[in-house]
Amino acid sequence: MTKPMLSRRTALFAGAALPFVPGLLAGSAAAATGLQGSAMAPFNRFKLGGFEVTTLLAGTRASDTPQETFGLNATPEEFAAAAADAFIPADRTQTFFTPTLVNTGSELVLFDTGLDAAGITAALAAAGITPDLVDVVVLTHMHGDHIGGLMTDTGPTFANARYVTGSLENDFWALAANEGYDKNVRPLLDKMTFLDDGGSVSGGITAMAAFGHSPGHMTYMLDSDGAMLRITADTANHYVWSLAHPDWEVRFDADKPAAAAARRAVFGQIAADRIPFIGYHMPFPAVGFVEAQGDGFRYVAASYQMMLNG
Repeated sequence: MTKPMLSRRTALFAGAALPFVPGLLAGSAAAATGLQGSAMAPFNRFKLGGFEVTTLLAGTRASDTPQETFGLNATPEEFAAAAADAFIPADRTQTFFTPTLVNTGSELVLFDTGLDAAGITAALAAAGITPDLVDVVVLTHMHGDHIGGLMTDTGPTFANARYVTGSLENDFWALAANEGYDKNVRPLLDKMTFLDDGGSVSGGITAMAAFGHSPGHMTYMLDSDGAMLRITADTANHYVWSLAHPDWEVRFDADKPAAAAARRAVFGQIAADRIPFIGYHMPFPAVGFVEAQGDGFRYVAASYQMMLNG
């Protein structure tokens, strides 16, 4: 008599009725590996028209005193309420440092360099890029977490690059007796081009003034084949405490009223035009949208929109 054959589906469900025997399942010992801690991929890449844009996680750090940095002119109650509305704690925050690499098809353009050379080169390596391939380094402003990756112990990190920054920004820091500027930026001045509002970095990349966070702080508009995105740098430093409440003061804003005005102007335009933006300190991968809401803006993190670009 021929034995009946079990289908794969029947065998699968029949196996579910077997008693559990420790070690019976192959690979069960591998499930006992230790916890490895939180992690995320250090780069995110997408198309924008004919450009390819890569955000790079060059570092991240936590703080348990967020209101020492954000919402300086808000009451503790207002600050806590804003945090609760956004499902985040009021006594903890995570800061991200996100340079952006743009491949225009003819040049690799890097916006900002992180806290140090190790962080930016590691993120670039994960994205398949070595520092010698970078053609242009754009500095949105001269705070340490943006210029820290310019130099290694032996010289410039991006040995083959030319450099671009705002003229007002450089004029200020050149006279400020600032250690970070003197170490990282001053040695590169002979390779530096200085822009004013509306100046061009490369085809499709335009400087747009957003002064306040620093004296000559710049944002940059990317425009390729009709697709647009704005690199906002530090115009807003937090996706809730700066965007939902643009008049809340930020510790690192040099001119706090001007910085608040810049937030309203820049994000008002982004909201009206319904274009994406990259914010240097937004939650990684730092790409999102905003809509006007109440007296401020609601941040909408990008989901799959950028993947649809091909």
